[in-house]
Amino acid sequence: MRIADLQGHRLALWGWGREGRAAHRALRARLPGQPITLLCGAAEAAEAAALGDPLLAVEVAGEAPDLARFEVVVKSPGISPYRPEAVLAAERGTRFLGGTALWFAERADADGALANVLCVTGTKGKSTTSALLAHLLRAAGLRTALAGNIGLPLLELLDAQADAWAIELSSYQTGDVAASGAHPQVAIVTNLHPEHLDWHGGQARYFADKLALVTAARPRIAVLNAADPHLAALDLPHSRLRWYGDARGWHLRGDALYRGRDWVMDTARLPLPGRHNRSNLCAVLTALDAYGLDAAALASHAATFRPLPHRLQPLGERDGVLYVDDSISTTPMATLAALEVYADRPVAVLVGGHDRGLPWDGFADALRTRAPRAVVTLGQNGPRIHALLAPLAAEGRFALAAAGDLAEAVARARAALPAGGVVLLSPGAPSFGAYRDYVARGRHFAELAGFDPDATAGIPGLGIA
Repeated sequence: MRIADLQGHRLALWGWGREGRAAHRALRARLPGQPITLLCGAAEAAEAAALGDPLLAVEVAGEAPDLARFEVVVKSPGISPYRPEAVLAAERGTRFLGGTALWFAERADADGALANVLCVTGTKGKSTTSALLAHLLRAAGLRTALAGNIGLPLLELLDAQADAWAIELSSYQTGDVAASGAHPQVAIVTNLHPEHLDWHGGQARYFADKLALVTAARPRIAVLNAADPHLAALDLPHSRLRWYGDARGWHLRGDALYRGRDWVMDTARLPLPGRHNRSNLCAVLTALDAYGLDAAALASHAATFRPLPHRLQPLGERDGVLYVDDSISTTPMATLAALEVYADRPVAVLVGGHDRGLPWDGFADALRTRAPRAVVTLGQNGPRIHALLAPLAAEGRFALAAAGDLAEAVARARAALPAGGVVLLSPGAPSFGAYRDYVARGRHFAELAGFDPDATAGIPGLGIA
């Protein structure tokens, strides 16, 4: 459904974050005479009313707004379509769309093809992969857009032009691509692990929603991680498959980067901490080859890539201790990957946050054989993690402490380390409740460690360049 198709329908916007504001601007630009109802919170309602849009009716949405009175609802990504009120409205004929669906529908040709669009999703690594993809596309001389879930809503670039589009998509947005009827040229899936189960209502639906980018949207080429068992089992008859992570394509042997049998370069000095990040490079190079570029010739440009903030970001040292911000970590798997990067140093890791019910048993099992110096738990699920790890700590495998907030956690972590140690914020859980988002959590961590949070902020390369 294109924006012009919304003309004359009973239309609502649901949510007024950055995505909601971008949707309002796009709808108003294309449909200047269309009445729109905005459903949002009380504080947001005052902000929206101040716009002075005479055709925007602003309503404070309660716990279960009446959505069935609208024919189309354009919702913000963070609002789950599986909420009871949304399910009920959908059963009565209401159609739910996201800004992502509108952007893709506007851009696709008559057959739904998007010849210059490369999409990235996956449980972890999608932001780094998207940014690195844009970086290397630009190195190839292409004017490239970096947008989507990474921090720039697509509808903010509705009328912009670029040679190539590197688009990050969350599991909240992948279904929108399929709903738009558009087919990207290339779609990358980095990996699958349980996450966002509260939004999706369970692991099976999360996996299905995430994979909609390659199953339902039917990209021309699907780039998949052969090392991920869920992806390795996929059969995608509508797409050409390109694999990375094993000897068939781009893969790593230690720090050495190979394309098939051919050695390409050493990756040890690249600004991509951890083997998982260098695996993201393999994904990008596979996509570039699939896009028709010489990826081997572009690989060396990864040396000039600027890492993204809050993703295993070294902030600096204080009194001989390194502070590392990995606030983006929202699964136990991500925390284990972060610990692997600093396996040769004494580490005190800060874990815990909003409890989405993810199991930490695998994390505990991993610490039986390779444990940090100390673990400090905090947040809503901190007590649950603490109870799980307590028997291992009692065996002397690592020190274990509980903290009431991040300030106490940082202090306890620092006290547990000798000179040369690492205080690692890698929570393995979202920040909801204590912080607005992972960025706010990372900024507070930087302040507590004695660093200027503004000096470490900002996603390099966002937008069109």
